[in-house]
Amino acid sequence: MGRILAIDYGRKRTGLAVTDPLRITANPLLTVETKDLMTWLAGYLAKEQVDQVVIGHPTQMNGEESESMNYIRPFMGNFKKQFPNIPLTMYDERFTSVLAHQAMLAGGMKKKDRQNKAAVDKIAACIILEGYLDSLR
Repeated sequence: MGRILAIDYGRKRTGLAVTDPLRITANPLLTVETKDLMTWLAGYLAKEQVDQVVIGHPTQMNGEESESMNYIRPFMGNFKKQFPNIPLTMYDERFTSVLAHQAMLAGGMKKKDRQNKAAVDKIAACIILEGYLDSLR
């Protein structure tokens, strides 16, 4: 069984999280600059067995897609072309940034560390992945 990789896609930075090989836990991985994302993915997917990728689906409170989908759709198309054998699933990402900030606060992170947007992005990806794993159970 391979890992599940989660992506919190952003225009500048993209947060990544991954499960353990048994898909029991979700762990923040890192944040990469979005312009380098496809190169990073190619290297990671060549080294690690990833059976599925979950990408955050940005929706507004009324359920409509947010404007961010204008950037995510082209990425998804490129991903499917470059990695046609890896399923790509969207999962609701509402409130993940807020939950990431709350998790950082609850974990005792200092204010300066909580202001690190890269940390927020990878924790948000982890929250997306945890939610997705919960939905499978």
